[in-house]
Amino acid sequence: MKTAVNTATTPNLALAIADFKEITKAKLAVSVVFSSIAGYLLGATTIETTSLLLLAFGGYCMVGASNAYNQIIEKDLDGLMKRTKNRPIPSGRMSVNRALVIAVSLTVMGVIALYILNPKTAMFGAISIFLYTSVYTPLKTKTPLAVFVGAFPGAIPFMLGWVAATNDFGIEPGTLFMIQFFWQFPHFWALGWMLDEDYKRGGFKMLPTGRKDAGTALQIIMYTIWMLVISVIPVFGITGSLKLSVPAAIIVFVMGMVMLFFAFRLYEKRDNVTARKLMLASVSYITLMQIVYVIDKFI
Repeated sequence: MKTAVNTATTPNLALAIADFKEITKAKLAVSVVFSSIAGYLLGATTIETTSLLLLAFGGYCMVGASNAYNQIIEKDLDGLMKRTKNRPIPSGRMSVNRALVIAVSLTVMGVIALYILNPKTAMFGAISIFLYTSVYTPLKTKTPLAVFVGAFPGAIPFMLGWVAATNDFGIEPGTLFMIQFFWQFPHFWALGWMLDEDYKRGGFKMLPTGRKDAGTALQIIMYTIWMLVISVIPVFGITGSLKLSVPAAIIVFVMGMVMLFFAFRLYEKRDNVTARKLMLASVSYITLMQIVYVIDKFI
């Protein structure tokens, strides 16, 4: 009898964990935490383990809460799209009330954890949740400008780490914010290009022109160029204590040129295969760029 209970409980627990990871978008949340930690390492004069743990925990909670709220709001639209119809709420595995309890709990825990670091960090975390759920999410079915609005909360994590380490907002975290802000556009428009048909089933307007055309590809190129310029600006010594050596700047520039190459290829080919290559290049760029920045500081 005891064995039967254990056998029944194990799959239920595994499913609950899987649904929690899905409702909070665990992979995305971990990547955001990575950005925050990179920002913290860049800003910190001394690295405190407790602060890093609070930042990681609070960051995951804030991103997880945003994603949970998003899936509650878009539950009916998610059911219309192939890539989202099996999410916990539209599939019926999780009730809206349970998802709301998760979202509110994560919000409270996240704000508290970030507030313990310092009030500014908690404030920016709260702003991120508000913009993502109350502005970006409703706009996705109204206008392509939603991506512009969504780029603000999406750009906060890299900056948030610096603020968590220094309790200060100045040109340094502002620069980190701008790098990730401009990066959002080629990344999400490449993703939007790949998933355009599915997004249209849900009524989402993700591409700037509304079509997979030269206009969208040209805007991707322009934002990639801006991202590249901002990424190497610290090498010129005009971004306060945020600095970048010449060798590191060259590495970042070369990585950015790879991404720009794929952006031009998308303009030329305008197909989903090339869009996917650009999307993957953008993910590699943001991760490797942050690693280069951090290593450059400590060598």
